[in-house]
Amino acid sequence: MRHKKQKSNMDLFRSRLDQIIDLRHPLCKLARAIDWAVFEEQFGAFYSESIGRPAKPIRLLVGLHYLKHAFDESDESVLECFLENPYWQYFCGFEYFQHDLPVDPTTLVKWGKRVGWKRLEALLKETVSVAERGKFLKRESKKRLNLDTTVQEKAISFPTDARLYHKIRIKLVEAARSRGIKLRQSYTRLGGCAFVKQHRYRHANQHKRARKMTKKLKTYLGRVVRDIERKVDKPDSELADLLAKANRLLMQERKSKNKLYSIHAPEVECIAKGKAHKRYEFGCKVGIASTSRDNWIVGIGAFHGNPYDGHTLSEMLDQSERIMETTPEHVYVDLGYRGHNYQGSAEVHIAWKGLKKKSRWDKLWRKRRAAVEPVISHVKHDNRMIRNYLKGKEGDKINAVLAGCGYNIRKLLKAFFLPEIRVAFVSLYQRFLAHLAIRKRQLTPDHAIIKT
Repeated sequence: MRHKKQKSNMDLFRSRLDQIIDLRHPLCKLARAIDWAVFEEQFGAFYSESIGRPAKPIRLLVGLHYLKHAFDESDESVLECFLENPYWQYFCGFEYFQHDLPVDPTTLVKWGKRVGWKRLEALLKETVSVAERGKFLKRESKKRLNLDTTVQEKAISFPTDARLYHKIRIKLVEAARSRGIKLRQSYTRLGGCAFVKQHRYRHANQHKRARKMTKKLKTYLGRVVRDIERKVDKPDSELADLLAKANRLLMQERKSKNKLYSIHAPEVECIAKGKAHKRYEFGCKVGIASTSRDNWIVGIGAFHGNPYDGHTLSEMLDQSERIMETTPEHVYVDLGYRGHNYQGSAEVHIAWKGLKKKSRWDKLWRKRRAAVEPVISHVKHDNRMIRNYLKGKEGDKINAVLAGCGYNIRKLLKAFFLPEIRVAFVSLYQRFLAHLAIRKRQLTPDHAIIKT
């Protein structure tokens, strides 16, 4: 059901937020610059006029997502800060100070899943539109883009064979007990002892004994799987999924492809990006497109299946065209994009390739490609992309898009804050000059020396 605005009689005796806070604050300026009606048009189709309980305002949910990823907060902490911060409440569309939580923390996750990552691109598009309307992003800047890929890690523990065998066996035993399946042996005590011993032997560099314990854990898992398969002819979907994961674990070897690295997140992939401090990362690949001149994110998306970097170029540029509503003319990428399959109108420049034949101006723009690296670092460490806690492939895509929104929101807040700094500096400098003039007029009559 759509949201219906209700007014209370008690509001007559309360002060409005715009009478309490400083409307020159960057969040207030940003709240007035964003076109909130766009989100009503985009997400209004998910609400009914007469069915269900009244929904929460769309501006509230969009604003909470913006604030969550701009200031690196969780679902719980963003609501706690919302109660304490009147500027956040003004940004989310409230007229009076709120003393109760507006929504449950789980509502944010459910709303994002309900809307979907494709429609959440409207949030990223609006941040780019605000930057363009405020003249922080110029039209010439949208002609040149920098592209690169990174890894968005999933919230899983480091995968080892012993841990995976142990966890899937525990889940199978719990599922069998909840369905009334009587197992011949659950291996709860033996499996727990073997798992602890494997960890201790591995820590003591006694690898032969550790491998023996790992083999025991695998044997225990195989016995439980075969016992369930003998006693259940047609398992339900949840149990069948657990059995399929267990058989997949039992079959995979060291050099197998498409290995299972997590029980609760089977979509996780092992990606090697050549980092010295972190050889392997477990998650999904994410592509980022930013403007070469101003570093505004105009495209961001998650890719599964660990595709080659060059094969993500076409999809990233299509997304950038939808968000910017214009086609870039020049795209600067690194050597990982060699052999790309892009066939559009934009000219793709690969770093360190054919530099001798390029002019000085072209060389400067190619060197500017490295500006996308700090953008990736900020998005990961400041905007919740360093570790993804959302479920499934859809959660990977949603988190990536919202992280790009958070990065642009931070840039907008900084852009709205800079004029205030300039005004304060000019005012302070003028006061300093006036003080010097007064001081000079006071000292001149006393210290003047008249020569005769």
